[in-house]
Amino acid sequence: MNQLAKQIAIIFLVFLAISAMFTFSNSSGKKPETVSIGQLVSQINEGKVKSVKVTGDELEIVLNDGAKETSLKEQSSLTDSLKNYGVAPEKIAAANIEVSDGSGKDFLVSIVPSIFFFLLLIGFVWMMLSRLQQGNVQAMSFGQSRARIYWPGKDKNQITFKDVAGVKEAKEELKEIVDFLQSPKKFTDMGARIPRGVLLMGSPGTGKTLLARAVAGEAGVPFFSISGSEFVEMFVGVGASRVRDLFKMAKKNAPAILFVDEIDAVGRQRGTGLGGGHDEREQTLNQILVEMDGFETDTNVIVMAATNRPDVLDPALLRPGRFDRRVVLDDPDINDREAILKIHAKAKHLDKDVIFRVIASRTPGFSGADLSNLANEAAILAARREKKKITQTEFLESIEKVMMGPERKSHLLNEREKKIAAYHEAGHALVSASLAHTDPVHKISIISRGKAAGYTLQLPSEDRYLKTKSEFVDQLAVLLGGFVAEKVVFSELTTGATSDLGKLSELSRDLVTRYGMSDKIGPVTFARTGEMVFLGRELGERIHYSEKIASEIDNEVAKFIEDARKTAERIITERRKKLDEIAGILIEKETIEKEEFQKLMKKA
Repeated sequence: MNQLAKQIAIIFLVFLAISAMFTFSNSSGKKPETVSIGQLVSQINEGKVKSVKVTGDELEIVLNDGAKETSLKEQSSLTDSLKNYGVAPEKIAAANIEVSDGSGKDFLVSIVPSIFFFLLLIGFVWMMLSRLQQGNVQAMSFGQSRARIYWPGKDKNQITFKDVAGVKEAKEELKEIVDFLQSPKKFTDMGARIPRGVLLMGSPGTGKTLLARAVAGEAGVPFFSISGSEFVEMFVGVGASRVRDLFKMAKKNAPAILFVDEIDAVGRQRGTGLGGGHDEREQTLNQILVEMDGFETDTNVIVMAATNRPDVLDPALLRPGRFDRRVVLDDPDINDREAILKIHAKAKHLDKDVIFRVIASRTPGFSGADLSNLANEAAILAARREKKKITQTEFLESIEKVMMGPERKSHLLNEREKKIAAYHEAGHALVSASLAHTDPVHKISIISRGKAAGYTLQLPSEDRYLKTKSEFVDQLAVLLGGFVAEKVVFSELTTGATSDLGKLSELSRDLVTRYGMSDKIGPVTFARTGEMVFLGRELGERIHYSEKIASEIDNEVAKFIEDARKTAERIITERRKKLDEIAGILIEKETIEKEEFQKLMKKA
């Protein structure tokens, strides 16, 4: 409606401009003087008249000097009137009297406005019809697929397996898909059936979508990409219609890959609502199930989907014949992180001192997306410093920015707060360095980052996939290091340990209820199961243990925390001088790096 109003306003303004132009042209110039018939007779007798044009009763007079005049004649002809006034015939002949009926002028004056308004009406009707036709086209295309199509050889940013680092096992699994798309006869002659659906599962940022595009790039086939949320509309039946249209397009362009990103948006378990089950999302899911199960055996279309929530998917999606092959993408290890960093740094100007192995060792737990963000932040930091190349310093500083947020140098602490923050972080570092099963301290700082007033950065020396009870117990003591240091030094507690206490409570309860590491309760887990499911997973919970067991769990959790507190208090009390030394350096310099901290701890 807004666009239509704009178009009408434009047409109206054009009409006003044309009308003004006609008015100006008609009114421009000097207006001729009106004279009487007697004055005209005198001018003709004096020989001043060059010509006279008679149009009806109007006379247009042109004098010898170029001046123009107008007059009105009598009912009789002009010649007769002049003769009656006694004008000699030779004078009349010299006046060059021309008679015109004026029909052409009257016709133009009357027809031009009509033509203009007729054209204006036609333009308005055409505009309205085009708007109506556009609305009909949109209505007809409402149920059509909105998938983005990447054609082989036409996509400038075509991705192949060499552009995807890490995930070696996943790439090996997907090479079979590529082989089938390139030479399906080799498999069908053997009686083999390639999986119709491939489900990519992994944490956010592990490269699921990138890997799917790499499969299409390797196979050289069309790639249809759509998000699961794009199927669902508020109108019932639209999602199912889009599913039918999408599969129809894919079959028409076979061999092809059909990729549904974030399939959990439409593929959640059915029958989990509080009301009826015939909502739009379930109808869309039913259509996907029908289309996948209805593939002909000779249709070379493979459906790939990605999700980071495989636990909420409907079981019918995961049965054989649909998504019967599942590829898990783990977080990259140190070798994979090094390879990923090299790929993301290809288009960047790097200094010779950049060592990707060191950067990879400092980024455990980083996903591929995190590493891409890290490389970009390093480039931004180098540009801000007016450097020509990115150095190792920018990469190392960007690690902390990605993990904890940017430095808040404007967030200045007063002298007392600065001293409390220094002792708090020194307590964490001292307890960590005094225990055997903790990760090395890489940096201590009391410069605010994100919401933290300070931080102690601990990073593992190698990738680990299993953690022992001893490591967990020492980690609990480290979490309490800052809390205990504040209490011992200042005999007062602050809110600075809030985040630490939250992690402490969660980890100690997991040791009892999830990992079975309580000596008293034993090797049993107390996971809670959902009783009702709504919009995902749990609306209500049912606890499968008695109040007595709940009390014992609380006691064991409290015991883990109390043991950790005693350990931290013992270390800080016994090594108080070392605590004061670390805190003093932090107050002075605000930051202690790994090498300096190790030298401090080696001193007696």
